[in-house]
Amino acid sequence: MTASHPEQQYLDLLRDVLERGDRRVDRTGVGTLSIFGAMVRIDASAQFPALTTKRVYWKTAIKEMLWFLTGGTNLRPLLQENVRIWTDWPLARYRRETGEAMSQTDFEAAILADAAFAEKWGELGPVYGKQWRQWLGPDGRRYDQIAALIAGIKSNPASRRLLFHAWNVPEIDAMALPPCHMVYQFHVTKGRLNCLMFQRSVDLVLGCPFNWAGGAALQAMIAQQCDLEAGDFVWMGGDVHVYLNHLEAAQTQLSRQPRPWSRLRLARKPPDIDSYRIEDFIVEGYDPHPHIAAEVAV
Repeated sequence: MTASHPEQQYLDLLRDVLERGDRRVDRTGVGTLSIFGAMVRIDASAQFPALTTKRVYWKTAIKEMLWFLTGGTNLRPLLQENVRIWTDWPLARYRRETGEAMSQTDFEAAILADAAFAEKWGELGPVYGKQWRQWLGPDGRRYDQIAALIAGIKSNPASRRLLFHAWNVPEIDAMALPPCHMVYQFHVTKGRLNCLMFQRSVDLVLGCPFNWAGGAALQAMIAQQCDLEAGDFVWMGGDVHVYLNHLEAAQTQLSRQPRPWSRLRLARKPPDIDSYRIEDFIVEGYDPHPHIAAEVAV
């Protein structure tokens, strides 16, 4: 493929981090190479940003996004959908507080089998979904940012306030992981809904590909609910980094040539934003290179 392939933006960014990233000691203790400030623009009307230089499990990313939209904060519904990307944080808390070296497999089995265990140990705190759908105001009122966004797009599409975010300062310390993709802003032009996602912290090898797939799916859902087409998906990163235990994976990915991107199609139009199911998302023409394994830094 030529340099005009949209995935080249990701590969160029990955190479840039490896070549000039600042070597830093980070929260996890693993260490990173980091740069500050990046932007990518993708035409979501023509392509779905699932990378092809490695397999991205886009169904897992969309299931996570659908979970966010429920406002849920417990691990159990994710595990019931075979989504295991959030297990590390509650498992680490369990091990720390009980002193038991329970395996991830046994911990997940306990969450699924025992509702009381799940309620105590599967809770992630007031993470994304809670802030998106149930932001607690000082007046005790709960604010549904997603519902307000959709209403705003329909009633005032030229507004510069079509956004939602999850950086709720008083509740940050209670979250298993503070929000990385923390702000989404929308812009309507010529029947298209553009979406800008800002990430304060970007795990470029593992997190970013998931975030692009989930974000583009969210853009497609909101556009459909507002009778618009998906437009540009604009991604902006703050601290963009590669973990030091991901360097080999990054080099493997850079050695591959991108393939034609897929397209996302919604099989139906549900009555509201809360009624989407994973079966509604059809990704056509996805033919990636094989998966590249990398460990999550917790």
